[in-house]
Amino acid sequence: MTIPIACHIKIGDLYDHESLVKAIKQVDVVISTVGQNQLDDQGKIIDAIKEAGNVKRFYPSEFGVDVDRQDAVGPVKFGFGKQQHSVIHFHLLHLIKMFLSSAQLIPYIVQHDVGTFTIKTVDDPRTLNKVVYINPPKNRASFNELVAIWEKKIGITLETEYISEEQLLKNIQEAPSPLDAILSINHAILVNGTSNFPIEPSFGVETSELYPDVKYTTVEEFLHQFV
Repeated sequence: MTIPIACHIKIGDLYDHESLVKAIKQVDVVISTVGQNQLDDQGKIIDAIKEAGNVKRFYPSEFGVDVDRQDAVGPVKFGFGKQQHSVIHFHLLHLIKMFLSSAQLIPYIVQHDVGTFTIKTVDDPRTLNKVVYINPPKNRASFNELVAIWEKKIGITLETEYISEEQLLKNIQEAPSPLDAILSINHAILVNGTSNFPIEPSFGVETSELYPDVKYTTVEEFLHQFV
């Protein structure tokens, strides 16, 4: 991995309080990107921040759906917030399985753009104590629309198999791990529309509105690289 010249590495161990405090004392913003298995351990970061006493902003590792709005079923029901930020995953297959309710709009964003928008918020008082949504309008598309975009790009009509919500719920119950979790996420996002809701301006802000100058990768641009 190539480290940018302006990047300075400060080493701290999540499970070594003293080293964590020492590292945090050298920064004024902490952005947590711990994985799903360490989410419960973020309290250790908060404890170190409190002791260090110099941190101005802390970003918890919640680069997924709004956990206060999740309505998942199955194995991700109580841990939906542990899902890392979404990246468009599109398998280039000629058989597409679609759910009968695949018209829910879903926000897509590539990891690089998540980082860009996150850094932009660090010194922005408009985002202080707000829920920050990375939900650019050009990247809101239903699964049906994704399929239509892909068909147009490759000039082929895909064979489609439609699956009812009842069948999907049955598949979730019967599937082994981790497939059951993947199907649960599909149900929450594609059927229930967990990520499809208006942003309440009293406590939420959307990054593409705050930073209209940022050029982000659109769904069309992302898919085009696979043509």
